Amino acid sequence: MSFFSALTYFLGGYTALVIALYMLSALVPVAGFAARSLAAYISLIICAIYGALASIVLRVLGYEQIAQWATARAFKYVMALTTGVTFEIIDPNHYLETVRPAVFIGNHQTELDVLMLGCMFPKYCSVTAKKSLKKVPFLGWFMTLSGTVFIDRKNTKDAREAMAGAAAEIQKRKQSVYMFPEGTRSYAKEPELLPFKKGAFHLAVQAGVPIVPVVAANYSHVLYIKNFVFRSGKIPVKVLDPIPTAGLKPEDVDELARATRELMLKEMVTLTERVRNEPIAVPATSGDGVVHASGVDATLSR
Repeated sequence: MSFFSALTYFLGGYTALVIALYMLSALVPVAGFAARSLAAYISLIICAIYGALASIVLRVLGYEQIAQWATARAFKYVMALTTGVTFEIIDPNHYLETVRPAVFIGNHQTELDVLMLGCMFPKYCSVTAKKSLKKVPFLGWFMTLSGTVFIDRKNTKDAREAMAGAAAEIQKRKQSVYMFPEGTRSYAKEPELLPFKKGAFHLAVQAGVPIVPVVAANYSHVLYIKNFVFRSGKIPVKVLDPIPTAGLKPEDVDELARATRELMLKEMVTLTERVRNEPIAVPATSGDGVVHASGVDATLSR
C-alpha cells in the first residue's frame, strides 16, 4: 500500500469517527467532547503543515513577517468548520491594524487560546519562544522561517538582560509580539487571572513600545476539560487601549504589571457577565498579582 493510499484511508476513517461521535453526542454528551477534541487535533495538524509551507513561500517573497498571521487565519476558519467554535473580536478602534510595533498580551485559559490567536492575530506579529527551540526539527524551522522573536533562556541572571535581544529585534524589524504574562494556562471555571510574570513588561519598556491588552471572556461554558465539556460557541475578546511605556524605567515594571493585570481582570469579568447574562464579583487577588522573581524562567510562557 502506498503512502498516499494509507493517508487516504486514515483520513477517511478519522473523519468517519468524528462524524459518528458528533451524531452520538445527542445521546451521550461526552461524545461531543471527544468529537471536537479529535476535530481540533486534526485541524491543528493540517494548519501546521500549511503554515510550514506558507512560511517558505512567504520568506522567498520577502513577506515572512505575515507568515504567522496567515497560519492563524487558516486555523480560525478550519476550526469554525470542524468544531463550531470561534472568537468574536471586539476592536472598535482597530488597534490590531494600526498599533505597530507593540507587545500584545492576553489571558491564558486553555489550549483553545491557540484558536483565539487564530481569530485576532495581527499582521507583522509573532509569538515569542525560547532560543533553544530554534534547534528543534520542524517546529524550530517553522518558527525561524515565520519570524518568531527568540529569547535567550541561557541568561538566567536577570529578566531585563534576557529580553534585551528580543527588544532589539522588535525595534529593528518593527515586529510586534504576543505573550501570555500568566506564563501558563489557568483552566479556571470562573473569570480569574494567575499572577503576572514581568517578562512582557520588561520587553515593552526596553523596546519603548506600547502594551496592548487583549482579554477573552471566561469560556468554561464552551471548554472545561475537567468535566469533559467541549461545545460549539462564540467567545467575545476585547482589545483594550494601548498602554504607553515611553519614559518608563525598569523600576516601574512592577506597578505597570500590577495595574495592567487589574485592568484586564475587570474587563474579563465584564465580558463574562455579558456571556452569562448575570452579575459576577471581581475575584480578590492575593498580594499585588505579580510574580517577584528576576530569573528568565519567570518571564517565558509555556
